[in-house]
Amino acid sequence: MVWLARALALDAEIAQPRIILVTDRDDLDKQLGNTFTACGLSRERATSGQNLLKHLKNQVGIITTLIHKFDKGWIAEKFVDKSGDIFVLVDESHRTNFGFLAARMRQMLPHACYLGFTGTPLLKKEKNNFAKFGGLIEPHYSIRQAVADRAVVPLLYEGRHVEMEQNKAAIDLWFERHTADLSKEQRADLKKKYARAEMLNKADQVIYMRAFDISEHFRANWQGTGFKVQLVAPGKAAALKYHGFLKDIGIASSEVVISPPDSREGHDEVDEGPADEVGRFWGKMMKRFGSEEAYTQQIINQFKYGEEPEILIVVDKLLTGFDAPRNTVLYLCRTLREHTLLQAIARVNRLHEGKAFGYIVDYANVLGELDKALTLYDALEGYDEADLAGALISINEEVFRLPQRHSDLWDLFKAVKTQHDEEAFEILLADEAIREEFYERLSAYGKTLAIALSSEQFIMGVEEGKLKRYKEDLKRFQNLKGAVKLRYAEAIDYRDYEPRIKKLLDIHIQANEVTRLNGPVNIFDGKTFNLIKEERGVYQGKTTAAKADTIMPTPPSG
Repeated sequence: MVWLARALALDAEIAQPRIILVTDRDDLDKQLGNTFTACGLSRERATSGQNLLKHLKNQVGIITTLIHKFDKGWIAEKFVDKSGDIFVLVDESHRTNFGFLAARMRQMLPHACYLGFTGTPLLKKEKNNFAKFGGLIEPHYSIRQAVADRAVVPLLYEGRHVEMEQNKAAIDLWFERHTADLSKEQRADLKKKYARAEMLNKADQVIYMRAFDISEHFRANWQGTGFKVQLVAPGKAAALKYHGFLKDIGIASSEVVISPPDSREGHDEVDEGPADEVGRFWGKMMKRFGSEEAYTQQIINQFKYGEEPEILIVVDKLLTGFDAPRNTVLYLCRTLREHTLLQAIARVNRLHEGKAFGYIVDYANVLGELDKALTLYDALEGYDEADLAGALISINEEVFRLPQRHSDLWDLFKAVKTQHDEEAFEILLADEAIREEFYERLSAYGKTLAIALSSEQFIMGVEEGKLKRYKEDLKRFQNLKGAVKLRYAEAIDYRDYEPRIKKLLDIHIQANEVTRLNGPVNIFDGKTFNLIKEERGVYQGKTTAAKADTIMPTPPSG
């Protein structure tokens, strides 16, 4: 970004170039600003939506801003800058550039030149970086090329697995007793929710055995070298368990960096409240550090520059945009997918003196997901701009369908006299056939609105009041769906069962030895990496996912 900004600033054909650097996280915004300052380039940082408007009106040469500031600025004042000499350099362009915020940015700067930067582009039809930014600028710089240039270190992959035994008779008996009052649909809903690898990943004995193995693995390979490691846990409570067990084992020092309680952060764990373990931990951290920002930053600084902690335990935070060159090993105790997985493994590929490789140690069986993610990324080699046409046409077609799908949804309730009578809405949906039709229409409407809100043409062409109603109606009908699924016994409130099922697994899942599934292999060595994929077929019956498929019994009918 710095070099491109410099080239634009010195280009004789652009009289007065103005450059706006956009990110979607506060720490990245600061990082960008610091980089420009270090290179002797002055910039202004937008501290609010109003402040961004001020810099735009003053035609400041270089501005750094969060993408959220555009919406705040637009709400304050419908300002449009029609200059064609504005260059918008968007970092992490695979994330927030497919929604309302990005559309608002383009609404305020309709004639700007947009350049997206990403190490993990999205290639899906509905979310495609090249459709959004207008094509790939060649030559693109791939991960493999970066490894070849020694700009980053290669990554070695090692699979490890905790052998588990289950007391199936006890689990069957527990399930029969505790679900006796549930309908067939509710039991199926409960089984679908908890018969997953994530629940086994959170079982106390599994966490303990992994923590013990990580401690020994770290001591044998890394302790005393000055290199650090990250551990990715499947949830906040599990992260604290890892921290506690590592402390009890006493081999490696650790700290936890998580978000506040009740923050979903891309997964479906919801903390129970201030009285639970996560809430207590958070209160302790706020008392110790004073704020979330201070808590996160001080632990990061200790990890980067101090001797302790040796292990940094995270859930979703610090898996993207986190640069710590000493960070050498990533212990994966949670399944990650696609670009999130690519972003996570890149935390350990930074150059550092004496560091020959980054290491991915996998306890969550992400081998298949890693192969899929790398294959997806390699598709860039055969990228064809002609493929964009179909994607753009499909987006426009979906946007065109939005008014009809909105109308179709409301038509189901035309017999209800008062639109705000929630009870009448729920009573109408007592009929199972009508309820199923409602679910289908709501799903179609939700998907179409999501695509529409990523289109700047749609945002610019729809009046504010209608746009607000589209979004409010989606939220209302989603809440209605949740209410009727509970009311008509299609679903249950998971929070009533999670503590009990967690206790069940803690008691009846026995974690034994840890098996090394393969020695470290270079993930960019196609021949060797493919070989371990074939060999790992031998272990399919032992994977955590396979265990999860059988952990819950088939609920009795009736």
